[in-house]
Amino acid sequence: MSQDIDWTAYPVLVVDDEPDNLDAFRFNFRRGFDLRFATSGEEALTALRDEDVAVVVADQRMPGMSGIDLLRRACEVRPEVVGILVTAYTDLGVLVDALNSGTVRRYVAKPWDSKELRVTLQQAIETYHLRRENRRLVDRLEGLARHLDQRVRVETGGGELVGESDALAEVLESVAQVAPTPSTVLVRGESGTGKELVARAIHDGSARAKGPFVRVACGALSSGVLESELFGHEKGAFTGAVRSHLGRFELAHGGTLFLDEVGDLPAETQVKLLRVLQEREFERVGGTETVRVDVRVISATHRDLELLVRRGAFREDLYYRLNVFPIALPPLRQRGDDVVRLAEHFLERARENQGGQGREFSPEALQRLRGWRWPGNVRELQNVVERAVIRSAEPVIAAECVDVGPPGSPLDVGAEDAGLRPKLDEVERRALEKALRDAGGQKAEAARMLGLSRSTFYYRLHKHGL
Repeated sequence: MSQDIDWTAYPVLVVDDEPDNLDAFRFNFRRGFDLRFATSGEEALTALRDEDVAVVVADQRMPGMSGIDLLRRACEVRPEVVGILVTAYTDLGVLVDALNSGTVRRYVAKPWDSKELRVTLQQAIETYHLRRENRRLVDRLEGLARHLDQRVRVETGGGELVGESDALAEVLESVAQVAPTPSTVLVRGESGTGKELVARAIHDGSARAKGPFVRVACGALSSGVLESELFGHEKGAFTGAVRSHLGRFELAHGGTLFLDEVGDLPAETQVKLLRVLQEREFERVGGTETVRVDVRVISATHRDLELLVRRGAFREDLYYRLNVFPIALPPLRQRGDDVVRLAEHFLERARENQGGQGREFSPEALQRLRGWRWPGNVRELQNVVERAVIRSAEPVIAAECVDVGPPGSPLDVGAEDAGLRPKLDEVERRALEKALRDAGGQKAEAARMLGLSRSTFYYRLHKHGL
């Protein structure tokens, strides 16, 4: 490793209360090392708090604070720092304890040999280099752990895409097609339709499934904060940057980065994102080291990116980089009876959270759920079901507990559904009648034959007056 390290890139702090000893150190090692000097332990600790130091070389016998005490406190200020103790006195017990505890890397006796001490300094710098790399790895693992802990189970609340509509089936088919590929994906749809769930499904179906899935809310952060979150920053890059910070691209290395609401990216961040997509490399904020990453990018937006491109608010070249494989999520109002299926899915989760208490929707409640246009899509439906469960004191949830629109409002069927709905209703009615005949009038058996839950089956019977 030695030949790969620039020794001058790692500051060495020499602490001694005797000027002659500092002069001798300066004369012997000023070439090849970045030397800093202090004449007391207190002065050395101030220097350690103000700047990065790789190695501290401390004399043992100094007024006020001994060398061992200084090195012990230096490790508290900067855990990665490597300590070397220089002394003409032999106190084996104290030295052995310091060496065993890791406070002191090496004990060097006076008078020291310049060649041997040069090798000792190089070894100490190598140790610091390894400690710093280990710390970066630990930071990355801790960052990944935080992101895993913060995984939000949105839209369906259970991390799965629920429904049987043709519109959802088309989405799932697209997910199955693109997941095994390395292609960049752009998921489009209204807020609350489940864009993050689609992104997770693509990740889980890919070769990166065992890697991290890291999410960035592009619209929730200011330009400066967003750049630091995406690309990380070095210590001292800006006020408050007290330590280096790994960005989401590094945390997502080997996995997938999900850029939520990518249409809200500021112009300067768009330029840097384009470079990462093209070159798979970047520099942290305030840094000069180029970082290379292996990341699949999936982005999502509810905005009209083509319109933003025409207005000059979104880079055309970035748009084409992101829109390699587009997936359009339908709004809930276009998913037919998926509303009922999702409502029962959320109700089942509510039953689990309440220790298995029985709950079901009344036919009137299901009618109310099915008739609403759901401008907030699946997320709105989830909230409505949760409120209904809280408000209902009875096992059967009544329509008045389902607060969609003003109480008693008529069904809000969209104009685009008006012509098709009567035909679908007639097909549904015939299917119900046939199932009842085949089941000899036994409603439970008819529901089983149709693959419907009890509440859904009774709702549909009530809807058709059967």
